[in-house]
Amino acid sequence: MDRVSGKANSLVSKIHGKEKRWSAEFKALRQLCLESGLNEELKWGQACYDLDGGNVVLIHGFKDYCALLFMKGALLKDPEGILVQQTKNVQSARQIRFTSLADVKKQKTAVKACIKEAIAVEKSGAKVPMKGVADFEMPAEFLKRLDDDPELAEAFHALTPGRQKGYLLHFAGAKQSATRAARVEKHAPRILKGLGLDD
Repeated sequence: MDRVSGKANSLVSKIHGKEKRWSAEFKALRQLCLESGLNEELKWGQACYDLDGGNVVLIHGFKDYCALLFMKGALLKDPEGILVQQTKNVQSARQIRFTSLADVKKQKTAVKACIKEAIAVEKSGAKVPMKGVADFEMPAEFLKRLDDDPELAEAFHALTPGRQKGYLLHFAGAKQSATRAARVEKHAPRILKGLGLDD
């Protein structure tokens, strides 16, 4: 049975009304999302579409493209090969990117199929298997520091997995060894206090 079209949220209308770069594209993408029957909310300053409180897809814009972001996109089949992983560290979400209204119209059928599948995934309760801390790269500079400072090692391993991953991504994100070492030194006091990167 097809879902009834969702109701437009006035907060989303207000935010989209201020959009200059992607106004036409947002309007077309919003229509496709509303036609799916999902509930429209404003979350993180973006139009977000959920099913019984579970976030399914959101619309967002960047300088060079706008996109539909599927929260559990990694679980979608993507026969058209249109889903994009933003960075190698994004585990669950996937985007469909658009650079024009013609682009949105051209991919309309594939977009509708992705939304339909994303709804089915949400209804199923399926979860994206997330990488554990051990699956993240441990930069040599940080490993050496932990070997040299048992107190820091103990404090790091006492952090929540999310905080540990945040630090590992931040340290590994630097291209040069000296920068990685400097990041480790800068954040060692925070780790010792039990704080995460953004606390």
